[in-house]
Amino acid sequence: MINPFSRTEIIFGKDGMSKLFKAKVAVFGIGGVGGYCVEALARSGIGRMDLFDDDKICLTNINRQLYATRKSIGLYKVDVAKERIHEINPDAIVNAHKLFYLPGTPVQIDLSQYDFIIDAIDTVSGKIELAVKAYENDVRIISSMGAGNKVNAAAFEVADIYDTSVCPLAKVMRRELRKRGIPNLKVVYSKELPIAPKEDMLISCKTNCVCPPGTARKCTQRRQIPGSNAFVPSVAGLIIAGEVVKDLTGIMQ
Repeated sequence: MINPFSRTEIIFGKDGMSKLFKAKVAVFGIGGVGGYCVEALARSGIGRMDLFDDDKICLTNINRQLYATRKSIGLYKVDVAKERIHEINPDAIVNAHKLFYLPGTPVQIDLSQYDFIIDAIDTVSGKIELAVKAYENDVRIISSMGAGNKVNAAAFEVADIYDTSVCPLAKVMRRELRKRGIPNLKVVYSKELPIAPKEDMLISCKTNCVCPPGTARKCTQRRQIPGSNAFVPSVAGLIIAGEVVKDLTGIMQ
């Protein structure tokens, strides 16, 4: 019978689609990378998703984030994402968690319940913690490396963290994960050298923060605000989604 996922089923078959419908995936970070990843997972038929992000949508998110529109400014990203997923697939089970993941997060998350974990957050300590916990719980995980200040969407690669080079974030992750005895981590990264940001205090969020009221982590509190665009983070997110779908269905194994 024809259904919204019929074209996907042509590739993965009934058994593959059953695996996707039954899968439970956690996505940490629903921004430029995570938003497009969630969109692709929803359109691939992932049946259960837990979304983690405590940010509200800001005016400056419109240039690159899927869920950012004039109408959604001031709303929580996870709430907007949940509503959109249900517009795509009303049968999907979606839990929205207004949570910023860091080591020692007060809310204890049982990562062992997931079939796959997606790390699309931009805090190094949180990324390391997710990788460690995923390894301890024997859960598959894929992590996004740096996408800020880059313009070559074709430069992304899928690799193990210990096979990466050039990317400054990947360098830190390699060092810290090696210290912790983590043997591997699947990542999406780019060898493109970041563009030096063009300083302009008139458009700087450091001095002209427009975060919606109630935003927990305002730009004025952040150490660095990278430049970004519509086409680099989105590609990273779509690549991650593709890897998750392929791994869950076993189509490439």
